[in-house]
Amino acid sequence: MRPADRLFRIIQLMRSTGRAMTAAEIAEKMEVAPRTIYRDMEHLMASGAPIEGERGVGYMLREAFDAPPLTFTFEQLEALAFGLRAVEMLGDPRLGQAAREAKEKMLGMLPKEHAERLISAPIHAFRSSAQPVVPDCLGDVRSALSAKRKVWIAYHSLPGERSQRVVWPLGFAAFGAIWVMTAWCEMRNGFRDFRLDRVEDWKVMVDRFEPDLHQTYQAYLRTLS
Repeated sequence: MRPADRLFRIIQLMRSTGRAMTAAEIAEKMEVAPRTIYRDMEHLMASGAPIEGERGVGYMLREAFDAPPLTFTFEQLEALAFGLRAVEMLGDPRLGQAAREAKEKMLGMLPKEHAERLISAPIHAFRSSAQPVVPDCLGDVRSALSAKRKVWIAYHSLPGERSQRVVWPLGFAAFGAIWVMTAWCEMRNGFRDFRLDRVEDWKVMVDRFEPDLHQTYQAYLRTLS
């Protein structure tokens, strides 16, 4: 980890705990030796960071301190760059456009060195010519989820069965280029996963849904654990 990144993470750690921390505690979180933290604290305090404390006692960040917005480590910027590029490759056109717009907003707010890192991060996402195209229905069912609107779908399952159902979109997952919608299925009165590339027809309905606690995406995720 770059020293500058570690100093930033120390500040963030102290802000999140809101209490005094010993060098040993911080060192354990940062996975470094306590002597490294002592040097880091000396550097931070000499640089004007509002830290109170001393060796053998502990250190605390004064409440008045607030880190500047959109401050990321280089590794965090690489993660963001990869995420944005993956969305552009795997998402529907509206989601891809949103990713590009989000990147432009971030570039306008980041320091120059960090903005350049976001642009030039050596991590990319590509779509193979063998991968299926993004399902046409993805944008519509995503919008239906946000608006909590029911969706009628004509579905062709893997065993070859065709059915028509009314579902409540709850969440989405991408397995490579395969998009899967988790929904509450009114016909089955339970959770079902639908591959969006097997949705042959769809219509976002006027009817809205309001799931009970046992019908939410969080409840579905708990069934997987």
